[in-house]
Amino acid sequence: MKIEGACHCRDISYEAIIDPDRVSICHCTDCQALTGSAYRVTVPTPVENFKLLSGSPKVYIKIGDSGAQRAQVFCPRCGSPLYVYGVDNPTTYGLRVGCIAQRDQLVPTKQVWCRSALGWTSNIANIPKRERD
Repeated sequence: MKIEGACHCRDISYEAIIDPDRVSICHCTDCQALTGSAYRVTVPTPVENFKLLSGSPKVYIKIGDSGAQRAQVFCPRCGSPLYVYGVDNPTTYGLRVGCIAQRDQLVPTKQVWCRSALGWTSNIANIPKRERD
């Protein structure tokens, strides 16, 4: 599936080819802190299927529990997280679904690091809803 993505301020844009059946939710505490939310939703793409169209993103190197270095790529102007890759072997980019124009079509198929999941994330169906605030 071909997708288009951009940061919130639109300074950085890209296109990529992804497999929509590979969307995942990560509940690890690093993803919670880096998103400022309860979890992160990501879809992988091989590096050769990714094309940066505009802008110059910044990179923050995070060291995981395993000791592996992960490059967190984001917009220096608006701070939108764009993608991640392994510093030692950047063959795949993990695209952040929130910046993808077709995100409504990207339904997660698995969840990882569930031992860190916040308890309330397992069922939000009964939380009151409003169309707009």
